[in-house]
Amino acid sequence: MKESRYYATGRRKEATARVWISPGDGQISVNRRTLENYFPREALRMMLMQPLDVTEARGKWNIHVTVCGGGQSGQAGAVRHGLARALSTAQADFRSPLKKAGFLTRDARQVERKKYGKPGARKRFQYSKR
Repeated sequence: MKESRYYATGRRKEATARVWISPGDGQISVNRRTLENYFPREALRMMLMQPLDVTEARGKWNIHVTVCGGGQSGQAGAVRHGLARALSTAQADFRSPLKKAGFLTRDARQVERKKYGKPGARKRFQYSKR
């Protein structure tokens, strides 16, 4: 570890997360709030911590995140993507397990746009013969 701080950007849906990691005792702050305060749902916190579990680095890095855009699920996915990218730049041997788990690939799925003449992306107006 040459540098003391590593940075990466993660994206998911409309959310963008900027993630800084530094060696430490495992403190996590998201938009200047605690992880439990910002992500109250346990499932989102578990999803966010997956890169640390795969690399067995939980409690070894201090993580500072600023995230904006999208909803809670998209933001948690963006933080997971950014955290995985930051860990892979911090230590080269983390790249292989993170890549195998699929955390370094951006999830490109977006909300399908609404088409003209329809009430939604795929929904049709109700058909009535009379």
